[in-house]
Amino acid sequence: MQEKNISINNLEQCQKCSICTHVCPVMAINPVYRGPKQSGPDGERYRIKNNIFFDDTLKYCMNCKRCEVVCPSGVRIADIIQSAKSNYGHIRPKLRDRILASTDFMGSLAHPFAPVVNWGLSLTPVKKILDATVGVAAQRSLPKYSATTFETWFRRYMAAEQQQYSRHIAYYHGCYANYNYPQLGKDFVHVMNALGYGVDLIEGERCCGVAKITNGMMDSATKDAKHNLELFRKEIGLGKEIITVSTSCTLTLRDEYSHILGLDNSDVREHISLAEKFIWEAIGEGRVKLAWRKDFKAKAAYHCPCHQEKLGWGFFSMELLKMIPGMELVELESACCGIAGTYGFKKENYIYSQAIGRALFENIAAVDPDFVACECETCKWQIEMSTGYPVKNPVSILAEALDLEETARLNREVNNTPAQA
Repeated sequence: MQEKNISINNLEQCQKCSICTHVCPVMAINPVYRGPKQSGPDGERYRIKNNIFFDDTLKYCMNCKRCEVVCPSGVRIADIIQSAKSNYGHIRPKLRDRILASTDFMGSLAHPFAPVVNWGLSLTPVKKILDATVGVAAQRSLPKYSATTFETWFRRYMAAEQQQYSRHIAYYHGCYANYNYPQLGKDFVHVMNALGYGVDLIEGERCCGVAKITNGMMDSATKDAKHNLELFRKEIGLGKEIITVSTSCTLTLRDEYSHILGLDNSDVREHISLAEKFIWEAIGEGRVKLAWRKDFKAKAAYHCPCHQEKLGWGFFSMELLKMIPGMELVELESACCGIAGTYGFKKENYIYSQAIGRALFENIAAVDPDFVACECETCKWQIEMSTGYPVKNPVSILAEALDLEETARLNREVNNTPAQA
């Protein structure tokens, strides 16, 4: 039996103002869900006395954390709900939930057979079978796998080159860049190298655990988190910062390890940063210089993911993208895309997922951009499937817009580093 997590969340700070209920995307379209205030701090006051008061409708919470963003008292509403599902929930994770949440395991199985797996998962009969048997929505376009992982590419082509740099960062690439879209990892390495930083892999890193947490696999998530924290401590001890490219990974590593899993990550938290924040600060401090391509032209719509809003770091991505001379940038109105990681893949949630995202989809169509800029991979899947517009991570946009060779030359001058032979 799983040991219950000790609640470290601040429910007593709730003022019952109900602002959170006005921004909850689920409450607006699903009348069964009681909303963040009643499901979170209100319900927790009863649950800690007797778990008979646990309400199974908590499963509809997306963990988007929009309620926490607006809370004037800083109550960790979504964290209270996630912890309650683990501590008092009566329903064990289904096979479907375990498959969706075990991203490292599924990626390691699928990538050697990527062409066949991708083809099979795209077939309508296969989708209908998955819908009927395990409960993955038949309407959902499933993520594709890459035949070659990012880690394999890096070790084969880039690892040796990193030794020439005097400054190094540790790259937490996550499951998506490794198994689904290695191009994002490649773009990150090329950009960081051009900025004068060597990139080191965090050997043996595991999934951040966000999907396991939201699917109730707390024992497995805690085991992976403890493993990652030990790896991070080694890298930080060598003077390196931990840099990520995914907002959900970043939020989980920084906050949910302590708030939900109850692990002490206070010694590593401030050393974990999203790439856009790290780069923007390096520019401001004069540690790096940029040279832009003169022929780059694009119109982009920036969608700030919910977890990015919780971090409060959307500013950094916006400011970086505004620096690009040929970029016409439109900031979209704050809205949830509706997928919330594995939430929107589930049969019972699909209609809610699409209804939640409808306002965002319409806003994107009204802007009619060349592409949408967004730091979240699951937002990318949802937006591309639902609108047809391509979605690019700001790191990939930088890789396209920068004159990488000239940027590298400028930064060799800044750091007095010899040119690569």
